[in-house]
Amino acid sequence: MKTVIVTGASSGIGFAIAEAYIKRGYNVVGNARTLDRLQTAAAQWGNPANFLPVAGDIADPATATLLFERAVAAFGQVDILVNNAGIFIAKPVADYTPDEVKSIVDTNLMGFLYPSQAAARHMSANRSGHIVTITASLAIQPTAKVPALLPILIKGGLNHATRGLALELAASNVKVNAVAPGIIDTPMHGKDEGTRAFLKGLSPSGEIGGVQDVVDAVLYLTESGFTSGVVLPVDGGATAGTW
Repeated sequence: MKTVIVTGASSGIGFAIAEAYIKRGYNVVGNARTLDRLQTAAAQWGNPANFLPVAGDIADPATATLLFERAVAAFGQVDILVNNAGIFIAKPVADYTPDEVKSIVDTNLMGFLYPSQAAARHMSANRSGHIVTITASLAIQPTAKVPALLPILIKGGLNHATRGLALELAASNVKVNAVAPGIIDTPMHGKDEGTRAFLKGLSPSGEIGGVQDVVDAVLYLTESGFTSGVVLPVDGGATAGTW
């Protein structure tokens, strides 16, 4: 039975990814900042025996180390890492506060780097594994309709880092890919019809994507034996160009 680590597993896209692997019978090690949030998520899944909650700040390298140590102790090895934890703050560049800058860099950048380092060590030694990072299609095709320099800066870097790490780990038989969602229907967007109409207008398809669309992309990449270095947009065609 394979084992998956999912960061940011207590809500939104991470919750859905963790749930999908649990239903497939995988062992899932879920991370969030607090144990309460992970226990609440586990309760919604029926408290499955194949789910292990590990709380901690993913920007702290000790958390990444703990995730892999606990996973190996409970399940033997880690086969898949999904770097999902992230925050998105869209505003004009001049309006970002120092606290917002630190928060985005900590969660989106360090929250990728430290778990990926741990995965590279573990998976290279086993000569097998998949790393998938959730980035953003906006980092591939920015739009003046949504000023968001910091997410574009960090997520765009992660898109390129995905390719670089795929090359670095190719000889160790470790696959590295990313999924770049566009506007996805999660609780963070709320239910206001005006907001939803604006969000629909950001996609050439005129629609908002569903969480399952992202889950399907992640599952495809982690079940593929010959796909690496790919950044897969899930965005209704938004990265195809401007419109």
